[in-house]
Amino acid sequence: MKSTNKYSLSYNSINRREFIGQMTAAAGGIMLSGCSGKRPKSLPNIIMIISDDQGWGDYGFMGHPSIETPNLDKLASESVVFTRGYVTAPLCCPSLASIITGLHPHQNKVTSNDPAYKGEGNRYNPKQWPKERRLEREKIIANFQKIPALPKILENLGYKSLQTGKWWMGHHQTGGFTNGMTHGDMDRGGRHGDEGLKIGRETMQPIYDFLNNDDNQPFFLWYAPFLPHSPHNPPKRLLDKYIEKTDSIHIAKYWANCEWFDETCGELFTSLENNGQAENTIILYVCDNGWIQKPEENGYAEKSKRTPYEGGIRTPIMVKWPGHITPQKDETTLVSSIDLAPTILNACGLEPLNNMQGVNLLDTKALKNRENIFGAAFTHDAVDIDKPESSLKYSYVIEGEWKLIQPSGINDTGNEPELYNVLVDQKEEINKAAAYPEKVEHLQKQLNDWWVKAVPESQAS
Repeated sequence: MKSTNKYSLSYNSINRREFIGQMTAAAGGIMLSGCSGKRPKSLPNIIMIISDDQGWGDYGFMGHPSIETPNLDKLASESVVFTRGYVTAPLCCPSLASIITGLHPHQNKVTSNDPAYKGEGNRYNPKQWPKERRLEREKIIANFQKIPALPKILENLGYKSLQTGKWWMGHHQTGGFTNGMTHGDMDRGGRHGDEGLKIGRETMQPIYDFLNNDDNQPFFLWYAPFLPHSPHNPPKRLLDKYIEKTDSIHIAKYWANCEWFDETCGELFTSLENNGQAENTIILYVCDNGWIQKPEENGYAEKSKRTPYEGGIRTPIMVKWPGHITPQKDETTLVSSIDLAPTILNACGLEPLNNMQGVNLLDTKALKNRENIFGAAFTHDAVDIDKPESSLKYSYVIEGEWKLIQPSGINDTGNEPELYNVLVDQKEEINKAAAYPEKVEHLQKQLNDWWVKAVPESQAS
């Protein structure tokens, strides 16, 4: 089928004048205060904080009885917090690509972490990959570069940008960052961040240097540290604290890594305050995908990372914008990581690009009018990088209290749908598909319509 949706601009055609010409009064909504709806007199600084492999309830502000996250708790008290947030994919690379492009994985063709693995060389060490697999990875990056990602768009408004932490797309410049830690050196094993993975775990200095630069440019900061992601090797002082709270050393290490991540966020917030930049800075928070720690060994449990269950795709999503929002906790509205890019663009006076399906998180009318959100889980290694559907395992749609998980019928999945009332069955233990066939049929149609609508004409088959 063909889709009539196209990107409003290819990156090669973007120029400053065209983007300024797109500015509109799009940043409305009753949660906003003091916003004219036109281009801000002073463009806001933007910080994107992305946790890595963390359970959706594993924060103090989400009510966890043991994990302490005082810095994120404070951020939550100053933010609009959506507790029913979801990511577009339960795997690091496609989830991060969606966040920075505002597009679903089957739109930007980044569905998986790696190219197809055929048993030659180490699956996770690019230094041992055969030439053909390296070339396939270069194709993934080339596809990604065709998309006008957030740093590319914002640069046309005069923004500088810094990439730190997880980054799967080679050199940081492939995402349009003006500065960055990741250089995409595959010979150093730079598969998902290389030097960038030192942020938080070893140093915060690149961020301090970036924030301390007194050049009066608005900035976009990508803070995606390798935390609480394994290896779960927290500082001893934190591990000792959590060993007292659980009988499982593996859970204690994971919990301690969560607080370690929180501490690094506190260091970032302190630097922002010390530089007098906090008042004109929007902070957005999301986790790339979920995690449920196994108590008996290192690793994630079932219905966790890489799965379409709550433990794999749910995350709190927060937006802090001093003087522009009223902090509140929203425990009912469905939101998605696909909404982050439109929210940022609206705050800068820009309309989202045509193919972005997300909405401005500060536009309460748009949120109220939305009926459902969507996502998909793909294979870890792409089957065919030019055909996103070849790597599909499950697609999912959430509408109100109902969530449908639809297997693709390929890639070791069956065909039987799963339907859950996730408000009363958060562990998704009772499949209601047989009891509610009309609901299943309705949500299946929603999924089919979404998939076709999301694919640009150039990708449709």
